[in-house]
Amino acid sequence: MKKVVKFGGSSLADAEQFQKVKAIVQDEDVRRYVIPSAPGKRHDNDTKVTDLLYLCYEQVEAGENFKELLSTIQERYEAIIRDLDLDLSLAREFEKIKEQFLKKAGADYAASRGEYLNGIILANYLGIPFVDAADVICFRKDGSLDEDKTDAFLYERLSNLEYAVIPGFYGKAHGGGVKTFSRGGSDITGALVAKAVRADVYENWTDVPGFLVADPRVVDNPQVIETITYRELRELAYMGATVLHDEAIFPVRQANIPINIRNTNAPKGKGTLIVGSTCIRPKYTITGIAGRKGFVAINIDKAMMNAEIGFGRKVLQVFEDNGMSFEHMPSGIDTMTVFVHQEEFEHQEQRIIAALYRSVEPDELEVEPDLALIAVVGRGMRATRGTAGRIFSALAHARVNVKMIDQGSSELNVIIGVRNEEYERAVQAIYDIFVTAGIEVLP
Repeated sequence: MKKVVKFGGSSLADAEQFQKVKAIVQDEDVRRYVIPSAPGKRHDNDTKVTDLLYLCYEQVEAGENFKELLSTIQERYEAIIRDLDLDLSLAREFEKIKEQFLKKAGADYAASRGEYLNGIILANYLGIPFVDAADVICFRKDGSLDEDKTDAFLYERLSNLEYAVIPGFYGKAHGGGVKTFSRGGSDITGALVAKAVRADVYENWTDVPGFLVADPRVVDNPQVIETITYRELRELAYMGATVLHDEAIFPVRQANIPINIRNTNAPKGKGTLIVGSTCIRPKYTITGIAGRKGFVAINIDKAMMNAEIGFGRKVLQVFEDNGMSFEHMPSGIDTMTVFVHQEEFEHQEQRIIAALYRSVEPDELEVEPDLALIAVVGRGMRATRGTAGRIFSALAHARVNVKMIDQGSSELNVIIGVRNEEYERAVQAIYDIFVTAGIEVLP
């Protein structure tokens, strides 16, 4: 059995966290390949090393004195080395970083040094080989990941190593240099390594007990989801629920490798297992609730709309021509509503409205701003009667006015539109009716 383990920034913020990570890795000898992030926040008022590196390079580009901030970053790493009592010096590495900064090596290079340096320390602390991600993660000329080349390089390099530390977040740019993923990209590195080495499990260690049923900023102490499918995760992540990077799902999903979200600070907890499919019944009818504010609804009314061939295509063509994607498009016989992000829409509102009048000649067009969308997701909804009724009942009891409801044919999710100011109340009401009240899946 082989496990790939990725540790987030909070899990490697200081020496004490490093000690927890070592205990976790050595607790199971099947934890073979370790992907570290850069040091995260040690406390609420702290700054992540990645942010410090970005700021440091901004000073370089502005022609300001960056060396003081770079020394502060160096001291952060040296403190970890001292507290772990390691026989290791990063002085030469920081001299090289200083030289590359002066040569304007780029913001990607600067940001990547956080993971690179943390990887060197962790490999030294664990006593296992260090593999530079720039030697095994490859990007194309257009900046996209070269999956095939990366998979081949990782397999070739790691097949000869029983254990290794591979820093996350970055790889080699086309033609040389360093290229990073978007923020949180260490999750992607871990997934790529898991796929390449044919891992049995990809463990993603962070500072939360797992994937939660609802946002803890909205619902106090929400339940942990024990098992969730990739499809359910995608639905929740799309609506704003984040525990790992969206792009980290695809490499392991293709290889049917489960992801286990675990808590570094509570390693005995089982966390959340993310799988392709499962016969395990969910505890509750719903798996999770997620949502986002800041949408606008464009309501289009026209008599005999349903008989007009190409009506929907013409409407969506207007949004496409203006470079805007839509979120949902519920419709009736003579009505159609398009939900889009309000911030994007506001910048070209009148242009789009005018184009819609020219394109489909509506009888009436109304714009309704300040809306939120909530996704109620769960494979258990397929086997349970009256789910939508319970949702409406809960929202009515909480005095929330439903502006839209849209359910996919898969019966995996229900999307509900409410006013921004009613969003938190709506999420709490749905959570209470399904989780707090203990409404479980019917046998």
